[in-house]
Amino acid sequence: MKTKDKKADYTAFQVKIMRRFCASAIFSCTVVIGLYLFLWKKRMGDWVVGFLQSWIGLGHEDAFLLYHNYFRGFREAFFAAAILLIFSLLLWYLFRWMTRYFKEINQGIDCLLAEQGENIRLSPEMLPFEVKLNTVKDILLQREREARTAEQRKNELVVYLAHDIRTPLTSIIGYLNLLEQMPDLPDGEKAKYVHISLEKTYRLEQMINEFFEITRYNTQQIELSKKPVDLRYLLEQVIDEHIPLFTNRGNYVTFQAEGSLEMCGDADKLARVFNNLLKNAAAYSEAGTEVIVKAARTDDDNVTVDVTTCGKPIPRDKLDVLFEKFYRLDEARTSNTGGTGLGLAIVKEIVILHGGTITADSSEGQTTFTVKLPVAEKS
Repeated sequence: MKTKDKKADYTAFQVKIMRRFCASAIFSCTVVIGLYLFLWKKRMGDWVVGFLQSWIGLGHEDAFLLYHNYFRGFREAFFAAAILLIFSLLLWYLFRWMTRYFKEINQGIDCLLAEQGENIRLSPEMLPFEVKLNTVKDILLQREREARTAEQRKNELVVYLAHDIRTPLTSIIGYLNLLEQMPDLPDGEKAKYVHISLEKTYRLEQMINEFFEITRYNTQQIELSKKPVDLRYLLEQVIDEHIPLFTNRGNYVTFQAEGSLEMCGDADKLARVFNNLLKNAAAYSEAGTEVIVKAARTDDDNVTVDVTTCGKPIPRDKLDVLFEKFYRLDEARTSNTGGTGLGLAIVKEIVILHGGTITADSSEGQTTFTVKLPVAEKS
């Protein structure tokens, strides 16, 4: 079907060329037949004899002999010269006509390279070429926009990284300077400042480790150790580990699971996925609200896990970029809830390595992250 459709796309162009070629061939045949009748037959011989009599002043007999000896006597040479001349004119005409299409394509390529938003227009029979050129133009424009966005995000990244790393580093330097400048501080205050510095150091170490981790995922240096996993039991463990975190904010977790959730996967990496999602839920859900974790097997031999929180909805235009590296919601930049912006990016990389997908939806005060994983290992 695809081959037929592809051929059908060029039908108008082929028909136009065929019609023009047939018309030229018919015209050429008509001229050759006319010359044949003019040179070989006597129907037009009288015209030649009359022309020789009128313009050269020859008698009828001399004019007829001249016509017979030089026109009809060399009819093969005349006929060959006529065919060669007509064939040359036909090729010149067809090549000149075909050149027009090449000029159109050349103009389309110039328009393709130009930074213009107008669509490329060609002759109606060149519609397949027009569609392809416009498709390439759209792809190039899209890539250019993506490149500009990537450059902008890279510049923002430098600023954000400098800010994110400088914040704990400044605290560490400040407390260490304080300890150095005031050696006579009471032991209680010294221990307090050392403890705070140590916490900030651990925070800085965590950020650096996450930077290296996402780099390893992007370069495919991570190898999964897939084994049979009871996803239901794994989720229960991860949720239990986060109960204190939710309790401190007055939140509570409801876990819903349907049937058996046995699957093939890397338990450690999957635990990291749901650990990050639950940390994200604790950071952004409203205090005192319910966090729902729902897992179920689907009809297409997959397992889905939904993590739903209540809170400020995420704008639609930001849902698609939530999983990009170093992306954080604007309010997270100026609050203590924002991490490095790598948590969801790492989640996405792990899910993709398992052959699954992750999506986000936010509406009516609820945000749901949906992880879809294949039950069986894909060969």
